[in-house]
Amino acid sequence: MNLSRLFLICVAVAFALPAVSRAQDGQQILIENLTDKSEVVYDYSKGIGWGTNGIIIRYTNAVLTARQVTVNINTGDADAAGEVNLQREGVTWRGERIRYNFKTRQMETGDFRTGRTPIFAAGMNLTADKTNQVYAAKNARITTDDVENPSYEIRARSIRIIEGKRIEARNATVYAGGFPVMFFPVFSKSLSHHPNFWVLTPGFRSLYGPYLLGSYGWFWSTNLHGALDLDYRQKRGVAGGPKFGWELGRWGAGDLSFYFTRDENPGLDPNGAPIRDDRHRINFTHQTTLATNLTAKLVVREHSDAQMIRDFFESDYRMDPEPKSFLEINRAWPNWSMDLLVQPQLNDFFQTVERLPDFKLSGIRQQLGITPLFYESETSAGYFRFRPDDSVVTNSYAALRADTFHQLLLPTTWFGWLNFTPRVGMRLTHYGESEGRGTTLAERDRSVFNTGAELSFKLSRTWSEARNKTLDVSGIRHIIEPSFNYVFVPKPSDAPRELPQFDSEMPSVRLLPLNYPDYTAIDSVDSQNVVRLGLRNKVQTKRGDDVQHLVNWALYTDWRLDRRLGQTRFSDFYSDLDLRPRSWMTLNSELRYGVESGHLRSANHTLTLTPNDIWSASIGHLYFREDPAFGPISANNLIRTGIHYRLNENWGFRTTHYFEARDGKLEEQYYTIYRDFRSWTSALTLRARNYRVGQDDITIAITFSLKAFPRFRLGQDRDPHSVLLGG
Repeated sequence: MNLSRLFLICVAVAFALPAVSRAQDGQQILIENLTDKSEVVYDYSKGIGWGTNGIIIRYTNAVLTARQVTVNINTGDADAAGEVNLQREGVTWRGERIRYNFKTRQMETGDFRTGRTPIFAAGMNLTADKTNQVYAAKNARITTDDVENPSYEIRARSIRIIEGKRIEARNATVYAGGFPVMFFPVFSKSLSHHPNFWVLTPGFRSLYGPYLLGSYGWFWSTNLHGALDLDYRQKRGVAGGPKFGWELGRWGAGDLSFYFTRDENPGLDPNGAPIRDDRHRINFTHQTTLATNLTAKLVVREHSDAQMIRDFFESDYRMDPEPKSFLEINRAWPNWSMDLLVQPQLNDFFQTVERLPDFKLSGIRQQLGITPLFYESETSAGYFRFRPDDSVVTNSYAALRADTFHQLLLPTTWFGWLNFTPRVGMRLTHYGESEGRGTTLAERDRSVFNTGAELSFKLSRTWSEARNKTLDVSGIRHIIEPSFNYVFVPKPSDAPRELPQFDSEMPSVRLLPLNYPDYTAIDSVDSQNVVRLGLRNKVQTKRGDDVQHLVNWALYTDWRLDRRLGQTRFSDFYSDLDLRPRSWMTLNSELRYGVESGHLRSANHTLTLTPNDIWSASIGHLYFREDPAFGPISANNLIRTGIHYRLNENWGFRTTHYFEARDGKLEEQYYTIYRDFRSWTSALTLRARNYRVGQDDITIAITFSLKAFPRFRLGQDRDPHSVLLGG
């Protein structure tokens, strides 16, 4: 043992630091103090550590806590006693004494409790052989109820749990309400999905009348499942169709669904034209990893009309009102990335820029050999066609485009604290002769030079003795980061108006990137002489084992040294602020102020309170000043509130409101009552909408979900709530 290693060991022992030993497989077994009274003693010659008064041990994805522990770092054997809690791969094991090997993952316990949805169990004398993924125990109890006193359970003389597959119990008795109701010499329960099941959502909606949404699902095997939807809406008629899903291992996973209805009351589209009555939606998705760092994804979204998902799939419509179809292939290397995108227009009522195809090779910022220079690039080529939706009479054009951008950077640090990164780059773009309706653009080549530099530094100060119980402060660190980003782009050889616009600059409520290649509107590249001014303030404190931001505040604006037509000297001024005065209280603020106009352009504030698992609440305000770039009805002054309260173990309540302060309209309100029936849950939801024009929309629905096979992901019903209405 050399002197430097001996010195490090002595220091670790002297200061009672957590013991760390590197295993042969490159992982570490860490022994750490759990409380201020914890003690750790380590015998380096034997590779054994002892801990008392609260100890935590970590190894790969396993974490063990106990009052006292003995662990052999070399073999991985641990003997833990006193309130032992072992977490591993999403499963928690609890008991008063557990013997566990962190490397072989073999386990022995006395009395134990464990759970992983949908099965919870308790018993005695557990042994675990991770090699065969089999657990065995005596005098065990099994249930799917996630409460302390389950409504039903199975008590067995012995059980075997084959991880991920099934539970086998011998001499098993079923208890309901504490009374024995049935005896099984041998009981077996699959841990995979139930072979078949019904999902029903009864309800009423003003647009539908009474409705019943039904789905019958089945599982042919572990990698192939399906369902048949059959829905009835009193005003709209019968609808439905099949759904399939598959998991093919290395060949990827995907799904296919078809939904059809003969709509008895389709109504009119936003332009006042009648909607066809034979309506359908076809969805297909498949994603696979073809090789290491080589992925492919195919998405097909084909609809009969633009309002299909609006009328029958509200949750999908909120996420993406104009879904695209595409094929995307990506290959990644440490410093390079290659993408191939094919995007046709399958639905002529959705405006689309067709890419037939679009090939891109990106050079991620990388050092050039041993030089101080860094290099980044982006090269693309493809055939593009702009196709408006069929309700708009405008130009439809297509052209070949090849673009290449290359940039050199020289990151430096002056005086040990000032970061300075100058850059210089060049972009060349070739456009073929455009073709299509209303276009006369000839073949041309555009060249663009760019240069600039980023300047930033960081100042910080720490007050380690600062304490405040009200704000839960334990020490304070303040960090200030000013930044200056100068960009100079002389006038390109061809102005944007002289080029076909495929990737054009779209209106945005936020500042667009200045630097290439982050600025992706290739066809809108124009001259720039601008400085982006930024200032970030951070105030941090330690809460428990985490360092949290009390304040995280960013301020930024653009100073345009040379203005283009329609630009002001200064862009709007932006403020992004996150406050966390307590770990359970968060305030988020986004402001946009027009420096030249003197008007507040937009504001978005949200206060969220989550003090415990009993209740939580949020209140927000969204203000948006009317902007011609976003249309004549873009103004908003919206107040939103949300409250969730768990009345007791079985009952819960959630309410959400959206109030438009401009005209005093309560635009949307949700009320949901949750009921836990131990093995399954139910929710009764009422939603009321005020459309201002036409009839109000009232919806009420009941949803059911088995805990063993939940219908929704955790928290999925929070936003959007429409999943609770069957949409």
